[in-house]
Amino acid sequence: MIVPVPLKNCPYDVHAGPGLLDQAGSLAASVVKPRRCALITDSNVAPLYAGQVENSLSDAGFEVTTLVSPAGEKSKSMAETSSLCDRMIAAGLDRSSCVMALGGGVVGDLAGFVAAIYYRGIPFIQIPTTVVAQVDSSVGGKTGVNAPGGKNLIGAFHQPRIVIADTDTLSSLPEREFNEGFAEIIKHAAIRDFEMLDALDDLPALVSRNVAIKASIVADDEFETKGVRALLNFGHTIGHGIENAAGYGRFLHGEAISLGLVAACRLSVEKAGLPEPNCDKILSALARYKLPLSLPPDIPVGKIITALQKDKKFHSGTIRFVLLRSPGDAFVSDEVTESDIARQIEALRD
Repeated sequence: MIVPVPLKNCPYDVHAGPGLLDQAGSLAASVVKPRRCALITDSNVAPLYAGQVENSLSDAGFEVTTLVSPAGEKSKSMAETSSLCDRMIAAGLDRSSCVMALGGGVVGDLAGFVAAIYYRGIPFIQIPTTVVAQVDSSVGGKTGVNAPGGKNLIGAFHQPRIVIADTDTLSSLPEREFNEGFAEIIKHAAIRDFEMLDALDDLPALVSRNVAIKASIVADDEFETKGVRALLNFGHTIGHGIENAAGYGRFLHGEAISLGLVAACRLSVEKAGLPEPNCDKILSALARYKLPLSLPPDIPVGKIITALQKDKKFHSGTIRFVLLRSPGDAFVSDEVTESDIARQIEALRD
């Protein structure tokens, strides 16, 4: 399946389906002239798929330098960015080269940021291998790394030339990593396609359906200046705060977002009139994929609030919080207070 991302200045396609890693070279060559490239991956994905992708790229005429980062959120840092850039310089890659990201959301964000800043920007191709990356983070051009004060605070918009999502790679994911991706799927269902909650089993179709939602929103608001793209942050304000306060690595991204979705749904019932049965259906979907619905008692509310105050979703101290009036009817509210958020975080312990 091919899903277009119809951006005005840099449109591209997302290819989703089985068996696409063997076509990575020909698909890449359809959007960039074969050249020297850095294949950036991590220590979990490299043993599984790097050789297969290297062979496909080489067959298409690319000269591949594979760079492996340690797996995990800790690699999404300025230190690892600097290390990758140094290794690319040492390997002789220059402004005519390109970057390929092979892995999950961490690899895609990190490699995309490297591509955005290396020689002031070189072409970039996404080859996502996790549910989170295939349905969400590989599309839309947001790249970046974490700072000690918060998630994704250092970054750039840098759109890929193509996204190659081989759904066969999802079969190699451990159950916990597979399940975490459904937090983003459930988020997309809540804000745009509630019927999708009843159709979560056909993976290739599900990936394409989610990409279409993300592509439509990104095309309307590429740089998040109109308020449309902010709808994709449903559940993320509190989720990112929890992820930061808990220490990166304790929760997978989707697990923290699951907790944020619980709080955002409850706030939507309270503040925007979301019917309780709709809230319950979202929470039931999260539970189906063993995503957390309650917060451990050792993470202080104050620490989460402190992390939230440094989040990009706070504008001049004003909270921009995404709520649901009804399924598919999301909006950005400025009426959610810090005390509302603190109360809902505390309620997550019940």
